[in-house]
Amino acid sequence: MDAIALPAPGLSSEEAARRLQRFGANELRGTSGRSFWHLAFEVLREPMFLLLLACGLLYWFLGDRQEALILLGFVFLIMAITITQDWKTERALSALRDLSSPRALVVRDGVQRRIAGREVVEGDLLILSEGDRVPADARVVTASHLAVDESLLTGESVPVRKLPADEQVSTPSPLEKMGTGHTPPTGARPGGEDLPFVFASTLVVQGQGVARVTATGVRTEVGKIGAALKSISPESTPLQKETHSLVGRLAIGALALCAAVIVTYGLTRGDWLGGLLAGLTLAMAILPNEFPMVLVIFLSLGAWRLSKKRVLTRRMAAVETLGAATVLCVDKTGTLTQNRMVLQTVFCEQQTHRLGADPLPAAFHPLIDFGLLASQPNPVDPMEQAVERVHRSAIGMPARSCLGWTRVHEYPLSRGLQAMSNLWFSPESPRAFAAAKGAPEAVFDLCHLPEPERQRLTTVLDSLSAEGLRVLGVAVAEPPADTRPTHQHDFDFRFVGLLGFLDPVRPGVPAAVADAQRAGLRVVMITGDHPGTAISVARAIGIAQADDAVTGPELERLSEQDLLSLVRKVHVFARVVPEQKLRLVQALKANGEVVVMTGDGVNDAPALKAAHIGIAMGERGTDVAREAADLVLLDDDFSSLVAGVRLGRRVFDNLKKGMAYILAVHIPIAGLTLVPVALKWPPLILLPVHIAFLHLIIDPAGSVVFEAEEEEADVMSRPPRNPQEPLFGRDLWKNCLLQGVVVMAVVLALYAIALHRGQPDNDARAITFTALIVANVGLIFANRSWARTALGTLGSQNAALWWVTFGSAGFLALVLWVPFLRTMFHFSKLHPVDIALCLLAGTASVVWFEALKWWRARR
Repeated sequence: MDAIALPAPGLSSEEAARRLQRFGANELRGTSGRSFWHLAFEVLREPMFLLLLACGLLYWFLGDRQEALILLGFVFLIMAITITQDWKTERALSALRDLSSPRALVVRDGVQRRIAGREVVEGDLLILSEGDRVPADARVVTASHLAVDESLLTGESVPVRKLPADEQVSTPSPLEKMGTGHTPPTGARPGGEDLPFVFASTLVVQGQGVARVTATGVRTEVGKIGAALKSISPESTPLQKETHSLVGRLAIGALALCAAVIVTYGLTRGDWLGGLLAGLTLAMAILPNEFPMVLVIFLSLGAWRLSKKRVLTRRMAAVETLGAATVLCVDKTGTLTQNRMVLQTVFCEQQTHRLGADPLPAAFHPLIDFGLLASQPNPVDPMEQAVERVHRSAIGMPARSCLGWTRVHEYPLSRGLQAMSNLWFSPESPRAFAAAKGAPEAVFDLCHLPEPERQRLTTVLDSLSAEGLRVLGVAVAEPPADTRPTHQHDFDFRFVGLLGFLDPVRPGVPAAVADAQRAGLRVVMITGDHPGTAISVARAIGIAQADDAVTGPELERLSEQDLLSLVRKVHVFARVVPEQKLRLVQALKANGEVVVMTGDGVNDAPALKAAHIGIAMGERGTDVAREAADLVLLDDDFSSLVAGVRLGRRVFDNLKKGMAYILAVHIPIAGLTLVPVALKWPPLILLPVHIAFLHLIIDPAGSVVFEAEEEEADVMSRPPRNPQEPLFGRDLWKNCLLQGVVVMAVVLALYAIALHRGQPDNDARAITFTALIVANVGLIFANRSWARTALGTLGSQNAALWWVTFGSAGFLALVLWVPFLRTMFHFSKLHPVDIALCLLAGTASVVWFEALKWWRARR
């Protein structure tokens, strides 16, 4: 390091190894990812999979191995899809961790060494330069123009200046005295100007420095937030709770009915073996094994569809919950904005110009030129980079530094003067010149402006600040070439103008916010930035009712009851610290909202985990944020969030349709098993082999077919559903019961007619079963949409639907016409007239629902 002398030789390699062994690696616990076997174990212990496995094993031990193999085959297939999806997600997250893991330049044995960030130990001397990611918390020992972007911890876009600690280098640190971990003194918090502390995961944007590490791993500010996440337990979604509850109730009911059928059959007929067969058939018909399977398939395929949009799903339940969102809490820096400064407005010679498509007028060229010359030659600071970009595009000609001028001295920012200057000299000129930039008030002081001029410029400054701009003043002086003043105030500066910077909104954000609000979502900004900047950005992206902002200090004074009332109407929160972000999310949840929180910083992680859905940015986001989130946007494309809401609503709609179909089709199956027992009809209509055949249709239809259905046309124009709305609501039960009872009545009537006509039992069974299959397929078409008729849905693409439809017809034809299969199913050969009757009866059993939809649409 040329600019700063090293204050000490640093640790020895032996001492660094001992401390690494004693205190552990400089990394956060729980951020190393989940192994393949860990993922497999998580899937295996999921209650839904345990229930499916139990059902399959039960069928196996009861001797119905065909049904058991079918069910277990589905179980292992779904498990494979789920584990593969999670494994891909973890591999992608691991790649992100590798990309974002910092390297560190330390002093070991008196020599500078570049090591992995995880090998940094407490007591190490860090060498910090522009563009470095700080690997650990540390106290600044020496510094030159050192400025750090701490937005990942504070949400504040503008870098903060760092100054050395007020202590002698030779003074032993507490770490060296104690030989243990060292906690920085009070006041070592991110976000303050002129503090001697730097923090892990922050970015050096200007200058150089040397800092002694005070905390690594979980003892850093980043680590403390990561540790706090462990106290927040993820909740099961309402859908998961409801499905588990329904499955339990139906399982108990199915077992009770099974026992009742066995006892009734045995007592009334004296045939206990036949009663056992009837009871097991009923249990196979109505045991709720499809429900958990359907839920898992919908969420797994939903996660797969999201992955095609570059969105990683870390928790499958988030796919459906996203569609129920009512409030979208948005972090500003890096999420809505690009976290880089753009020169937006310039003021010079009493003129204001907004940069855009029009060329920059020549009158403003000196302002840009001197602004660039007041910056570092190869800037890392976002504002200096913005000035350089404008100079390159608007002026084009080289700066004076490329025309023989040499920077001979620099005057850094100081505690008393928020401005910096560069002194330039050329051998060919009798005069030098100094370019200065900094806080406008500081530049006014350097120029010794009279009071009227100062008031006029202050009015302009207030106007620019009200637009959410960060403003710098620029000045220039031309001292004789043989002078080199000691202080900036020794120059005779002349005021040149003002530069107004803006952290630009990400492309596509306004359109995404508009789509979200049209869909009935409240968009709430929660940021650590200035209120004026937050309001300006909120207006730029179109957040509704963004006329005022509530600040963190104001939140601190509110009672819990007042906060619950406030969050119902306020849409912008500024100067908010991580604890307050978490408090806001919890208040929204207490109001009954389904909360989505987006963010990329460490300071967002507690709120990300506490929200119903946490969404982290993949490119810029920290490990802690990604680990806390349910979804990760790999390319930081905010519009993917709205696509996720659309997909979530589609998943819920189609899930209701699939569940309704499954419930409806089980009613006639249960009826065909119960009614013969209750009415003492001699033969059983359905046998286990028939139930197995029916499941070949019901399982893929209720899951894959309905999952593949396109969303309804109004999916993003209707308000979010009530968070308390159950999946199995009154309307769903009504549709299921009506559809199932009508189908049951039709097929039972067909069976009774066949027996009344004196047809053999196998004839009656074949006719009834064929009509049931036709009605089953009809129910699939009828439930594709509850707004459009079956004919109206034929134009929607769904390849799985036709595979199931033609597959069902093909299997049924084989069963009816192949003698071996016909015997196994206890059927007789049907005549063409019988088949026509089955087609007519099966179709008639669902046509009434199509007529009802047509009538509703006409109203």
